[in-house]
Amino acid sequence: MCGIGGWIGEGAGRFDEPHLGAMMAAMRHRGPDDAGTWIGADGNVALGHNRLSIIDLSPGGHQPMMNPNNGDVLSFNGEIYNFRELRRRLEAKGYQFRSQSDTEVLLFAFAAWGTECVRYIRGMFAFAVWCPAERALFLFRDPMGIKPLYYWRSQAGGIVFASELKALLGFPGFQPSLDRRAIGQFLEFGYTFEDDRTILNDVHKLPPGHFLRVRANVKPELKRYFYPEVGSDRIARASDVEEELHATLEEVTAQHLIADVPVGLLLSGGLDSSLIAALAARKTRVRTFTMGFAHSDLDERAHARRVARHIGSDHEEILVRPHEVSDGLENTIACFDDLFADWGTISTRLLYGKCRERGIKVVLVGEGADELFGGYDVFRSSDSRAPADWWLFQLYRHYCGRRYGRYFGAFRALMRDYLNSVNGYRFDAVRLFETRNQLPNNYVMKVDKASMSVSVEARVPYLDQRVAEIAYRIPKSLLLAEGTEKNVLRRVARRFRLLPEETLARPKLGGSMAASWLDEQPAFRSFAKDVILAHGGWTQALGLRPAMVDYFVNNRAGYAFPRAVSIFRNLAWRLLILEMWSSAYRVAPDVG
Repeated sequence: MCGIGGWIGEGAGRFDEPHLGAMMAAMRHRGPDDAGTWIGADGNVALGHNRLSIIDLSPGGHQPMMNPNNGDVLSFNGEIYNFRELRRRLEAKGYQFRSQSDTEVLLFAFAAWGTECVRYIRGMFAFAVWCPAERALFLFRDPMGIKPLYYWRSQAGGIVFASELKALLGFPGFQPSLDRRAIGQFLEFGYTFEDDRTILNDVHKLPPGHFLRVRANVKPELKRYFYPEVGSDRIARASDVEEELHATLEEVTAQHLIADVPVGLLLSGGLDSSLIAALAARKTRVRTFTMGFAHSDLDERAHARRVARHIGSDHEEILVRPHEVSDGLENTIACFDDLFADWGTISTRLLYGKCRERGIKVVLVGEGADELFGGYDVFRSSDSRAPADWWLFQLYRHYCGRRYGRYFGAFRALMRDYLNSVNGYRFDAVRLFETRNQLPNNYVMKVDKASMSVSVEARVPYLDQRVAEIAYRIPKSLLLAEGTEKNVLRRVARRFRLLPEETLARPKLGGSMAASWLDEQPAFRSFAKDVILAHGGWTQALGLRPAMVDYFVNNRAGYAFPRAVSIFRNLAWRLLILEMWSSAYRVAPDVG
């Protein structure tokens, strides 16, 4: 059930239904199965919804949904995985249900517990509730930021909000312009790392684990409801951690398989996706899909094939060729919405589209394990005994080695806050940055934008709050042990005989295919050169044309430290996205 958008603004005029319709049309891909609108009697509150029918395919799940007891109106994007348990609790309180949907469970949960309902629900969500008793609109986003929610305060005094930025473009009075600070962070980090900033001026993200209360003529109230309990200083028995994590992953994976439509799993052959697939295969017969890349050494099909045989899945391989990426690049970049540079959005969108062609509307993916369970080399940087500021600068260079220096102050301030919150433990500070900034603003947005653009719902079991809460408590000594990262996940897979030993011993495979194609594929390089070096574009406006001429014409790989640009091909990839995105969104370059 996906796609929300609406407005509140008492005294700011009536909301016209064509405005709401235009917003919904821009997000039709998020929910092509059904659509609905609700506009308040006075015309200054409106909700719209595009539905991707997953649970209860009947009209009983139609949205926006109204509570007949108190008039609350809900528009909900996502899934509540423990909705059956919550339904039983609500029925015991006397609530009577008319459907089998998780939407109705959420609606009554809000009636029963108010804003505290988010302490009971487990799922991925962004939802809006209009509460007429309080004359207030409530916006919520899930604890790990799996589902996006953007909002803009109009000059008329209202709030316009949506699941995607593009929905705002057709709203009267909205004039998109790019935030220069956000562009800078995008070029350095590949995304905007500040939790409420977007690529567009005056448009904000609702941060993960927060809700916003909006009333007329009152400043909106932003409140945080999820505070992860982090503790690398804890002493924990490995066997206890393994048993708790296995039991929780088993329960969470089973709930993520619940759907009234076909479900598939994306299988790379690496530890993360393979572990989820193995747990799923112990519950039911599963379909797995893996992706291969032509003309590249980054090909995991053989590893995925081995896992598929081991777990007994119905397995299919899909090959992606360079021309498929470049041919579909313009349409895909329009789906990026708030800018981020993860090239996997392009390749996985192709894969999600192939899944949809095969009748799959829900897929399970392995995102989140690296960030929660210490799966990157950067986590070992916490062993450094360098003074804090020097360590932070080295960390900064790791994250933004393309163009570094301009946003170190903002990064250092954020990391110092994290360090203070975890008693100075560097490992935990890195993990908080990875999970509170990198994941929701970059990697998880890749999952959401790529899947929803082709009307597929992607579910991420590792980012279930129950799994995350366990991960945050696991000390570094158990995660980075026996010479490997994510050692706890490996021990779970080995102890409960979920995966073949050779899968557990595999090193992590990574890399940017699009960036490598810039160097290795002449046709793709020529295409990118023409876009990036075109006169009057953002590359020129940002003063980066000389660097890109050095890259494309003079074949320089980069400039040595301390000059501002160190890896040209990564910068070129980000500039390519920026140029094509600004064209799709009709945001002209400026010289300010």
